[in-house]
Amino acid sequence: MKRYLSAFLAAAVVSTAAYAQSSPDALVKSAVEGTVAAMKADPQARGGDMAKITELVQTRFVPATDFQRTTRIAVGKPWSTATPEQQKQLYEQFTLLLVHTYAASLSQLRDQDVKFKFVPANVQAGSTDVVVQSHVISNGGDDSIDYRLTKGPSGWKIYDINMMGAWLIQVYQTQFADQIAKGGIDGLIKFLTAHNARGAG
Repeated sequence: MKRYLSAFLAAAVVSTAAYAQSSPDALVKSAVEGTVAAMKADPQARGGDMAKITELVQTRFVPATDFQRTTRIAVGKPWSTATPEQQKQLYEQFTLLLVHTYAASLSQLRDQDVKFKFVPANVQAGSTDVVVQSHVISNGGDDSIDYRLTKGPSGWKIYDINMMGAWLIQVYQTQFADQIAKGGIDGLIKFLTAHNARGAG
């Protein structure tokens, strides 16, 4: 599973420099290859320094994603009943959870020889939502990963990823719905906060 998580992370991390790319597949290609190269070029990250790897995720990944959209869809209908403060906490805690997850996975990639293959997206005129397919090849393995991107005022941004046949948002929708059923929006916030506290410890 760790190998799949590593491949997932390598494919998900997006460089802010990729904003200028004109197509979603070009953005993904530039982001993936650029971020992995940056990590391997950094002595601290390459040595397994989790603080440095987390910093790379925060600076290169988070600014180039639409996590507000990811959070809203993952929470579902209850999002519209949450107060602005609750929405803010959900967004912050969900983002922190993903940053911790990505950083831990990325740390396993630093010594691997990874290659990427990208399939050009079929972008129709006026499209604002597309899927980019890719293959992550490492240690003899070939993992297929799809990215769903949305186009907004600042360009294309990744907001969902499909790995091993499961979309990221769908996975979290199930977990979030269970927590909301047990304790409402505040229950979900407490669950995420506690999860992040354990991850940081």
